[in-house]
Amino acid sequence: MITKINKRLLIGLSFIICQLSSSVVLTSCVDNDDSVPQNYYQSTKLTAAEFLEERPEEFSDFTAILKKTPYFSMLSTYGSYSTAGLLRYTLFAPNNEGIQRYLQKNGYSSVEDLPVGLCDTLARTHIIKRGEFYTTDISEGALPELNMLDAYIVLSSDSDVNNNNKAVYFINKTARMVEYNDSVTNGVVHVLDNVITASKDLLADKIEADSSLTLFSQALRLTGMADSIARFEDKTYSCSPDSVHTGFMVRCTSGSEKFTRSFWPEKRYFKYTVFAEPDSVYARYGITTVQQLAAYAKQIYDETYPQDAGLYDDDFKNRKNPLNRFISYHMLDRIGQYNSWVTSGETRSACWLTDITDPEEFYETMAKGTLMRFAGPSAGLFINRKGHQDDYTVRGVKVLSPSESGSVDQNALNGVYHYLDDILAYSTEVRDNVLNCRIRIDATTLSPDFMNENGRGRYGEDILTGFKQKYITNWTVTDETYVGVHSDVNYWNSYQANAVCVSGVFDVTVKLPPMPSGTYEIRLGYTANEERGVIQTYLNNEPCGIPVSLCEYGTDPNAVPYIGWTEDTEDEEENQANDKAMHNRGYMKAMDSYRSGGADHPLRGNSWNLRRILTTTYLDSEKTYYLRFRQVLDDPDRYWTFDYLEFCPKSIYGRPEGEDTH
Repeated sequence: MITKINKRLLIGLSFIICQLSSSVVLTSCVDNDDSVPQNYYQSTKLTAAEFLEERPEEFSDFTAILKKTPYFSMLSTYGSYSTAGLLRYTLFAPNNEGIQRYLQKNGYSSVEDLPVGLCDTLARTHIIKRGEFYTTDISEGALPELNMLDAYIVLSSDSDVNNNNKAVYFINKTARMVEYNDSVTNGVVHVLDNVITASKDLLADKIEADSSLTLFSQALRLTGMADSIARFEDKTYSCSPDSVHTGFMVRCTSGSEKFTRSFWPEKRYFKYTVFAEPDSVYARYGITTVQQLAAYAKQIYDETYPQDAGLYDDDFKNRKNPLNRFISYHMLDRIGQYNSWVTSGETRSACWLTDITDPEEFYETMAKGTLMRFAGPSAGLFINRKGHQDDYTVRGVKVLSPSESGSVDQNALNGVYHYLDDILAYSTEVRDNVLNCRIRIDATTLSPDFMNENGRGRYGEDILTGFKQKYITNWTVTDETYVGVHSDVNYWNSYQANAVCVSGVFDVTVKLPPMPSGTYEIRLGYTANEERGVIQTYLNNEPCGIPVSLCEYGTDPNAVPYIGWTEDTEDEEENQANDKAMHNRGYMKAMDSYRSGGADHPLRGNSWNLRRILTTTYLDSEKTYYLRFRQVLDDPDRYWTFDYLEFCPKSIYGRPEGEDTH
């Protein structure tokens, strides 16, 4: 059990500067904040707690619950400084009618009868401690920060036909916002007509309870895959309070005094996502029994894996059984809400050039050797789609949004499930066509822990979510290495506005997602800076050429070899010639489909945003591959912002017309 951060990490690495002091309470309040949206009620003179006390006719019951916990006092402060900076709260406040419905449903006669422990749970369910979030921050899906129970708050909407189709917002499908965006001096308050209740069911049980998913649930049990999504909390993990709540300053940006706050999660969770077809989708294909579903799966997977055809048909728990492969391909070992899979929200609108490409991301599934391709055109979220906006060659399968999914709360204790509008399968078309593309994978997706602890997707703060060395799935990390996922900040010159920050005299090995079998260029996307050191890379312990200098800009004439970056001109032939010359040296410019927020040009226009070709090699989908990154310089003050990897098949980089710049 680790109760304190490793002393060698604290003393031997100078990039960790200091432990922050205890919270400092601000004594003055903000008179006005023009950045908040227009709302029904605004009082920048009141705290969230005072907002409730000013309206006892609506909130006396919820106030009484909060006063049985430490959280009423917390909501009474005007914001305090911690490792997270100025704390701003999002409070979801059930009105008295909602509390009374909860009491009646659960057999309590009054708030006074509620046990203190239950009051504590109810309070933490309704508070987001790090950040204030308005309905204008997100249109559909989960808010960027977890509540104090480490659970997502999911927003969905509808239109009120009796009130000029005015937008109506719901939280976790069970509570309606009757008033929202009430800004207070220490955050924002949303008023609910019901209590938010957190599910206590594991994901497989939650799916089984959904009457629209009877066939999928039967297949989930028959294949034994329900047992693969049964874990929740890692009881071997521990983290001391000073690491969780106070944290440290870590070098992760450029400049002699530029450090970023880091904290470590208090608990470690195992979470999962399942994409499931309702019975009505199967019925369109004449599938009404689990036996018919198994026959459908056999038809698909005998073609995808002809070497296994007929060998495992009756052994449903064998991972090569067609139905097992079918169900496994619907499952991921991480939680992802509807808006978590591809870049969304403010980052999408400010940074992604959607007139060039749709936001995309790739994820390994629980079916061995397989990937999913997620795309986010304006029509919604799709799996295994190929094209751009409405100009597609393969439509893919649409993931229904919370608002399109009816009134069932799809969140479980250890994950979430989503409905699909068509049958999802790892067919030969998916393997040979949809995934025959440049596969660009953001570094923040390379471990499920980065998503399960909300490191990826945390928005609006310049902060790092730190991960303890022995608790990063798919990563092997030495004791002298710090690993943290940076929150999404649009002004960063990095793909998807985030990165995995690696500091110290580091040595890390990362398990790679599986690729369809073929020859690939493996590329590292990074941001160069003079403080970022030199790394030697290895593929399965074989060196990938000479070390990569993270210090050298594309225009640095002292770079060895000289990178040769030049600014694009109006002459496309000249630009292509420069791209080819850079490629011959093992380098590429960044993409032209993404920019930092506020920039007037994409990352391709920055000489410090580069791609380095690490190696060209054959990858077998049935084998496991690892990339190792070792800091060459013996300087603990060096660091690396791991941005993304690319796997570009020969069919793309080797075609006569060349590869696109997107």
